[in-house]
Amino acid sequence: MKFLKSVLLSRNSILVFAVIMGLVFGDYSIYIKDYNIYILAITMTFAMTGLDLLLIKSFKTVAKPFLMGAVLNYLVFGAVLLPVAWLLMPSKELFFGFVVIVAAPPGVAIIPFSYFLKGRVEYAIIALTGAFVASIFVAPLLVNTFARGEGIRPYDLFITMVQLVLIPLAIAQVLRTKPLLKYVELVRGKVVDWGFALLIFVAVGMNRQVFFSDPQVLILVIATITIATFGLGTAYNLVARKMKLPADLAVTQNMLSTIKSSGFSVVTALTLFGQEAAIPSAVLAVMVLLYLIYLSLKSSKTLNKA
Repeated sequence: MKFLKSVLLSRNSILVFAVIMGLVFGDYSIYIKDYNIYILAITMTFAMTGLDLLLIKSFKTVAKPFLMGAVLNYLVFGAVLLPVAWLLMPSKELFFGFVVIVAAPPGVAIIPFSYFLKGRVEYAIIALTGAFVASIFVAPLLVNTFARGEGIRPYDLFITMVQLVLIPLAIAQVLRTKPLLKYVELVRGKVVDWGFALLIFVAVGMNRQVFFSDPQVLILVIATITIATFGLGTAYNLVARKMKLPADLAVTQNMLSTIKSSGFSVVTALTLFGQEAAIPSAVLAVMVLLYLIYLSLKSSKTLNKA
């Protein structure tokens, strides 16, 4: 319960605050929009200081979790989300917003939550690294497959992924060096939380008319994301139980299958397809928070029973 309280008073409250500010003061989001790419690059750099590339120096020993991160976060998640989005979304821009969500790397919150929920932290770090590296190639492929004819060149998106994933990952490893890491750890949490909060504020602010005047679209988006988080997570747990997977592995793999970087998908959707395409990512930010709170409550109940 103490852990849940600390979560609610930090990251979750900041992002919920960003959504509220977007709804109330959304007119000001246009002044931040042009700086989204820089905010994201800085945020991703600090977020990825939690990834230790030294863990994969002997690839043979980490190949399985490295590859599983990509399989769970793109293939499994995408196989659930994209068909539902295709069926339910009333416009191609909204559907493209979901394509971007599938193409986005996993949320870095998987690492601390693997620790809090008694999952496999080292497995999470290796799997996230694999998924982040895979995103450089997966994102252009996915967008080109589903948005062919929209005037988006895969090469341009590949360069964007290099700028927003590969370069920040490389800089993050420099920031992990002994002289710097202790200072980075002092500010990392707040830089990441407030960076993503700014991006969510822009996405909500630029689309606040949908939140107020088009509840049907909002309900469809929420339903789609609920299926891909709560629905997929529940289905995964049933499969994991049937396969008799270790509980700590199941916890981490569950999050790898369901948690995406909403900040990354917000910027990419806005840049590639316009503000309507960012609506799913704005909703995703809230739904991911709710899902992590749900997992925390579920974990607390399990521990109390034990």
